[in-house]
Amino acid sequence: MASATARQVMNEFQLQTQAIKPNGFRWMDAAAYLFDIDGTLLVSRDRVHRNALHQAMREAYVVDTTIDGIAYHGKTDLGILRAALERVGISGDRFQANLPTALEVVRREVSSNANRISPTVCSAIPEVLAELRAAGKLLGLASGNLESVGWLKVETAGLREFFSFGCFSDRHESRSEIFRQGVTEVHRRLGESARVCFIGDTPEDIKAARFADSKIVAVCTGIFTADELICHQPDACVATCADLLNNVVRK
Repeated sequence: MASATARQVMNEFQLQTQAIKPNGFRWMDAAAYLFDIDGTLLVSRDRVHRNALHQAMREAYVVDTTIDGIAYHGKTDLGILRAALERVGISGDRFQANLPTALEVVRREVSSNANRISPTVCSAIPEVLAELRAAGKLLGLASGNLESVGWLKVETAGLREFFSFGCFSDRHESRSEIFRQGVTEVHRRLGESARVCFIGDTPEDIKAARFADSKIVAVCTGIFTADELICHQPDACVATCADLLNNVVRK
Protein backbone atom coordinates (compact mmCIF):
# COMPACT_ATOMS: atom_id res chain seq x y z
CA MET A 1 0.00 0.00 0.00
CA ALA A 2 1.33 3.42 -0.93
CA SER A 3 2.30 5.74 1.91
CA ALA A 4 0.31 8.92 2.48
CA THR A 5 3.17 10.99 1.03
CA ALA A 6 3.47 8.78 -2.05
CA ARG A 7 -0.30 8.89 -2.54
CA GLN A 8 -0.29 12.70 -2.36
CA VAL A 9 2.52 12.91 -4.93
CA MET A 10 0.57 10.56 -7.22
CA ASN A 11 -2.59 12.62 -6.82
CA GLU A 12 -0.76 15.85 -7.60
CA PHE A 13 0.79 14.29 -10.71
CA GLN A 14 -2.59 12.98 -11.89
CA LEU A 15 -4.21 16.37 -11.35
CA GLN A 16 -1.60 18.63 -12.93
CA THR A 17 -3.92 19.22 -15.91
CA GLN A 18 -7.19 18.28 -14.26
CA ALA A 19 -7.43 20.47 -11.14
CA ILE A 20 -10.30 22.47 -12.59
CA LYS A 21 -11.83 20.75 -15.59
CA PRO A 22 -11.85 22.82 -18.80
CA ASN A 23 -15.62 22.48 -19.27
CA GLY A 24 -16.67 25.93 -18.16
CA PHE A 25 -17.18 24.97 -14.51
CA ARG A 26 -16.40 27.93 -12.25
CA TRP A 27 -16.30 26.64 -8.72
CA MET A 28 -17.13 29.97 -7.04
CA ASP A 29 -20.33 30.58 -8.99
CA ALA A 30 -22.63 28.81 -6.49
CA ALA A 31 -24.53 30.66 -3.77
CA ALA A 32 -23.85 28.06 -1.06
CA TYR A 33 -21.09 25.55 -0.29
CA LEU A 34 -21.64 22.46 1.84
CA PHE A 35 -18.56 20.65 3.12
CA ASP A 36 -18.08 17.07 4.22
CA ILE A 37 -16.04 16.85 7.44
CA ASP A 38 -13.78 13.78 7.66
CA GLY A 39 -11.17 13.72 4.93
CA THR A 40 -12.37 17.03 3.51
CA LEU A 41 -12.16 19.66 6.25
CA LEU A 42 -10.01 17.66 8.62
CA VAL A 43 -8.44 14.32 9.45
CA SER A 44 -8.81 12.87 12.96
CA ARG A 45 -6.21 10.26 13.85
CA ASP A 46 -7.40 9.95 17.44
CA ARG A 47 -9.76 7.07 18.15
CA VAL A 48 -12.47 9.00 19.99
CA HIS A 49 -15.20 8.57 17.38
CA ARG A 50 -14.21 4.99 16.55
CA ASN A 51 -14.14 4.00 20.22
CA ALA A 52 -17.57 5.59 20.73
CA LEU A 53 -19.03 3.40 17.96
CA HIS A 54 -17.48 0.31 19.58
CA GLN A 55 -18.89 1.23 22.98
CA ALA A 56 -22.32 1.82 21.45
CA MET A 57 -22.39 -1.71 20.04
CA ARG A 58 -21.33 -3.16 23.38
CA GLU A 59 -23.96 -1.30 25.38
CA ALA A 60 -26.91 -1.23 22.99
CA TYR A 61 -26.52 -4.65 21.36
CA VAL A 62 -24.38 -6.51 23.93
CA VAL A 63 -21.79 -7.60 21.36
CA ASP A 64 -18.04 -7.13 21.54
CA THR A 65 -17.28 -6.18 17.97
CA THR A 66 -15.57 -3.33 16.12
CA ILE A 67 -15.75 -1.47 12.83
CA ASP A 68 -12.36 -2.85 11.78
CA GLY A 69 -12.51 -4.11 8.20
CA ILE A 70 -15.66 -2.12 7.38
CA ALA A 71 -15.33 0.11 4.30
CA TYR A 72 -16.59 3.07 6.30
CA HIS A 73 -15.22 5.98 4.25
CA GLY A 74 -18.25 7.71 2.77
CA LYS A 75 -20.68 5.89 5.07
CA THR A 76 -22.83 7.56 7.72
CA ASP A 77 -22.55 6.67 11.40
CA LEU A 78 -25.83 4.78 11.08
CA GLY A 79 -24.55 2.92 8.04
CA ILE A 80 -21.29 2.01 9.78
CA LEU A 81 -23.15 0.61 12.77
CA ARG A 82 -25.47 -1.37 10.51
CA ALA A 83 -22.58 -2.89 8.52
CA ALA A 84 -20.59 -3.82 11.63
CA LEU A 85 -23.59 -5.37 13.36
CA GLU A 86 -24.77 -7.31 10.32
CA ARG A 87 -21.42 -9.13 10.40
CA VAL A 88 -22.35 -10.56 13.79
CA GLY A 89 -25.93 -11.39 12.87
CA ILE A 90 -27.77 -8.31 14.13
CA SER A 91 -30.09 -6.69 11.60
CA GLY A 92 -33.72 -5.85 10.90
CA ASP A 93 -36.01 -5.16 13.82
CA ARG A 94 -33.36 -5.73 16.48
CA PHE A 95 -31.01 -3.25 14.84
CA GLN A 96 -33.75 -0.61 14.56
CA ALA A 97 -35.11 -1.17 18.06
CA ASN A 98 -31.74 -0.60 19.75
CA LEU A 99 -30.47 2.10 17.40
CA PRO A 100 -31.66 5.12 19.45
CA THR A 101 -29.76 3.79 22.48
CA ALA A 102 -26.67 3.17 20.36
CA LEU A 103 -26.71 6.71 18.96
CA GLU A 104 -27.04 8.20 22.43
CA VAL A 105 -23.99 6.20 23.54
CA VAL A 106 -21.98 7.53 20.58
CA ARG A 107 -22.96 11.10 21.44
CA ARG A 108 -22.18 10.59 25.14
CA GLU A 109 -18.81 8.95 24.56
CA VAL A 110 -17.58 11.53 22.06
CA SER A 111 -18.72 14.39 24.28
CA SER A 112 -17.09 12.94 27.40
CA ASN A 113 -13.82 12.45 25.51
CA ALA A 114 -13.90 15.70 23.57
CA ASN A 115 -10.60 16.83 25.08
CA ARG A 116 -8.92 13.93 23.27
CA ILE A 117 -10.15 14.90 19.81
CA SER A 118 -7.11 16.13 17.86
CA PRO A 119 -7.99 16.88 14.24
CA THR A 120 -5.54 18.04 11.60
CA VAL A 121 -7.07 20.65 9.31
CA CYS A 122 -6.65 19.76 5.64
CA SER A 123 -4.49 21.91 3.38
CA ALA A 124 -5.78 25.44 2.67
CA ILE A 125 -9.19 24.83 4.27
CA PRO A 126 -9.17 28.01 6.43
CA GLU A 127 -8.13 30.08 3.42
CA VAL A 128 -10.83 28.60 1.18
CA LEU A 129 -13.49 29.13 3.83
CA ALA A 130 -12.33 32.71 4.35
CA GLU A 131 -12.41 33.33 0.58
CA LEU A 132 -15.95 32.01 0.32
CA ARG A 133 -17.12 33.97 3.35
CA ALA A 134 -15.59 37.16 1.98
CA ALA A 135 -17.50 36.54 -1.27
CA GLY A 136 -20.76 36.39 0.68
CA LYS A 137 -21.38 32.67 0.22
CA LEU A 138 -23.54 30.62 2.59
CA LEU A 139 -21.44 27.86 4.20
CA GLY A 140 -22.74 24.66 5.73
CA LEU A 141 -21.82 21.09 6.60
CA ALA A 142 -23.13 17.90 5.01
CA SER A 143 -21.68 14.99 6.96
CA GLY A 144 -22.28 11.37 7.82
CA ASN A 145 -21.36 12.15 11.43
CA LEU A 146 -24.01 12.53 14.10
CA GLU A 147 -24.69 16.21 14.65
CA SER A 148 -23.04 16.64 18.05
CA VAL A 149 -20.03 14.61 16.90
CA GLY A 150 -19.57 16.61 13.72
CA TRP A 151 -19.79 19.97 15.45
CA LEU A 152 -17.31 18.88 18.14
CA LYS A 153 -14.77 17.96 15.46
CA VAL A 154 -15.28 21.23 13.61
CA GLU A 155 -15.12 23.29 16.80
CA THR A 156 -11.94 21.54 17.95
CA ALA A 157 -10.39 22.23 14.54
CA GLY A 158 -11.15 25.95 14.96
CA LEU A 159 -13.52 26.10 11.98
CA ARG A 160 -16.91 26.58 13.66
CA GLU A 161 -17.13 30.31 12.91
CA PHE A 162 -17.40 29.71 9.18
CA PHE A 163 -20.56 27.58 9.16
CA SER A 164 -24.17 28.72 9.45
CA PHE A 165 -25.79 25.27 9.61
CA GLY A 166 -25.17 21.56 9.20
CA CYS A 167 -26.96 18.43 8.01
CA PHE A 168 -26.03 15.14 9.64
CA SER A 169 -26.94 11.47 9.97
CA ASP A 170 -29.05 11.56 13.15
CA ARG A 171 -32.20 10.99 11.09
CA HIS A 172 -30.71 9.95 7.74
CA GLU A 173 -28.74 6.77 7.13
CA SER A 174 -28.35 7.69 3.45
CA ARG A 175 -25.71 10.29 2.54
CA SER A 176 -27.89 11.19 -0.44
CA GLU A 177 -30.72 12.18 1.89
CA ILE A 178 -28.33 14.26 3.99
CA PHE A 179 -27.20 16.14 0.88
CA ARG A 180 -30.79 16.63 -0.26
CA GLN A 181 -31.64 18.01 3.17
CA GLY A 182 -28.73 20.43 2.75
CA VAL A 183 -30.08 21.69 -0.57
CA THR A 184 -33.53 22.09 0.98
CA GLU A 185 -32.05 24.19 3.78
CA VAL A 186 -30.12 26.37 1.32
CA HIS A 187 -33.31 26.97 -0.67
CA ARG A 188 -35.18 27.82 2.52
CA ARG A 189 -32.57 30.43 3.38
CA LEU A 190 -31.72 31.82 -0.06
CA GLY A 191 -34.60 30.88 -2.35
CA GLU A 192 -35.34 28.05 -4.76
CA SER A 193 -32.99 29.35 -7.43
CA ALA A 194 -29.89 29.29 -5.20
CA ARG A 195 -27.21 26.99 -6.58
CA VAL A 196 -25.36 24.62 -4.27
CA CYS A 197 -21.85 23.17 -4.54
CA PHE A 198 -20.67 20.33 -2.32
CA ILE A 199 -17.04 19.68 -1.38
CA GLY A 200 -16.21 16.06 -0.50
CA ASP A 201 -13.51 13.42 -0.64
CA THR A 202 -15.29 10.15 -1.49
CA PRO A 203 -17.19 8.62 -4.39
CA GLU A 204 -20.25 8.61 -2.13
CA ASP A 205 -20.07 12.40 -1.89
CA ILE A 206 -20.11 12.65 -5.67
CA LYS A 207 -23.07 10.28 -5.96
CA ALA A 208 -24.98 12.12 -3.23
CA ALA A 209 -24.39 15.51 -4.86
CA ARG A 210 -25.75 14.16 -8.14
CA PHE A 211 -28.79 12.80 -6.28
CA ALA A 212 -29.33 16.31 -4.91
CA ASP A 213 -28.92 17.79 -8.41
CA SER A 214 -25.93 19.86 -7.33
CA LYS A 215 -22.33 20.56 -8.27
CA ILE A 216 -19.49 18.72 -6.53
CA VAL A 217 -15.78 19.38 -6.12
CA ALA A 218 -13.88 16.22 -5.14
CA VAL A 219 -10.70 16.58 -3.10
CA CYS A 220 -8.00 13.94 -2.68
CA THR A 221 -7.31 14.66 0.99
CA GLY A 222 -9.03 11.47 2.14
CA ILE A 223 -8.12 7.90 1.15
CA PHE A 224 -9.23 8.00 -2.48
CA THR A 225 -6.89 8.73 -5.37
CA ALA A 226 -7.60 11.14 -8.20
CA ASP A 227 -8.42 8.27 -10.57
CA GLU A 228 -10.84 6.76 -8.05
CA LEU A 229 -12.70 10.07 -7.82
CA ILE A 230 -12.49 11.28 -11.41
CA CYS A 231 -14.13 8.10 -12.73
CA HIS A 232 -17.33 9.21 -10.93
CA GLN A 233 -17.28 12.46 -12.90
CA PRO A 234 -17.25 15.25 -10.32
CA ASP A 235 -17.46 18.76 -11.69
CA ALA A 236 -13.85 19.28 -10.56
CA CYS A 237 -11.23 17.20 -8.80
CA VAL A 238 -8.31 18.71 -6.90
CA ALA A 239 -5.37 17.31 -4.96
CA THR A 240 -6.13 19.67 -2.06
CA CYS A 241 -8.24 22.77 -1.58
CA ALA A 242 -5.12 24.84 -2.19
CA ASP A 243 -5.78 24.20 -5.89
CA LEU A 244 -9.13 25.94 -5.56
CA LEU A 245 -7.45 29.13 -4.41
CA ASN A 246 -5.43 29.12 -7.62
CA ASN A 247 -8.65 29.04 -9.63
CA VAL A 248 -10.65 31.82 -8.03
CA VAL A 249 -12.54 33.81 -10.65
CA ARG A 250 -13.66 37.11 -9.22
CA LYS A 251 -16.35 39.09 -10.96
